[in-house]
Amino acid sequence: MYYRGPAVGLSFCIFYLAFHFTNKYVLSILKFTYPTLFQGWQTLVGGVFLHVWWKLGWVEINCTSRAEIVSWLPASAFFVGIIYAGSRALSRLPIPVFLTLHSASEVVTYVIQRLLFREQSSQTRTCSVILLLVSAGCLPIHDSQLDIDGYFWAVIHLACSGCYRVFQKSQKSSLLSDIDQQYINYFFSVILLAFASHPTGDLFSALEFPFLYLYTFHSGCCASGILGFLLMLLSVKLRSSLSPAQHLWWSFLAKVLTAVISLFVFEISLNVPLTMCFLACCLGEALLVYAARTGA
Repeated sequence: MYYRGPAVGLSFCIFYLAFHFTNKYVLSILKFTYPTLFQGWQTLVGGVFLHVWWKLGWVEINCTSRAEIVSWLPASAFFVGIIYAGSRALSRLPIPVFLTLHSASEVVTYVIQRLLFREQSSQTRTCSVILLLVSAGCLPIHDSQLDIDGYFWAVIHLACSGCYRVFQKSQKSSLLSDIDQQYINYFFSVILLAFASHPTGDLFSALEFPFLYLYTFHSGCCASGILGFLLMLLSVKLRSSLSPAQHLWWSFLAKVLTAVISLFVFEISLNVPLTMCFLACCLGEALLVYAARTGA
């Protein structure tokens, strides 16, 4: 585990960066803002690839119990909310802003666990949650490129992310593995997003997309689907082969690298207060890693 951990972790960071950069390019540069189609495509690619890998014997899927599948469907609904709202938010917000707001999903998880499940929490984690909340809450105040719609969808995204994490932790007794859960997520998402593409207007509006036949658009869509699938596999590998603290550390490193490098690739208007929000978020995430490592 010790010699494979860094290799898997570094691969995760690379694919995490590539995935977010590809999505940002398609959503913001090419302005393909039809999330039911874009996310439907990504989940379709992920579902098909996962099914093929299962048939080849490269992964194991055991979600044959109807009761287990039905019990997981609320999480799949949260998953659709995560990817749909996340797509709409990322199309409007700079990557560092989006990732800072995404990190605030830990606040939602913390509140639900404390209020509904009466779970105790350490001072370290509480301080971390406060920092994440403050950093996310101060962003719209100091963001000179403020996009109300972008922040609205980011809030939906982080709320669904927090709820998904709580639901996943509450299903520890479930026989479904991480791969089983993702398999259900993929196909539930494909079905729901396919049916939603017409009522939302995405289906026919996309026909008027100016870059519909551009090879860079096709390449970006293909890359986003494949990268999303590989990133999911690496994330599952990290959770299964490393400790929770190590998994959090690699996730933290991936976010920081993606946010920092994006400053030199995509346009963003930085100022001192906005930078302080990003740094406060990094400190909050670092405290989460510390709390997991020490068991605090």
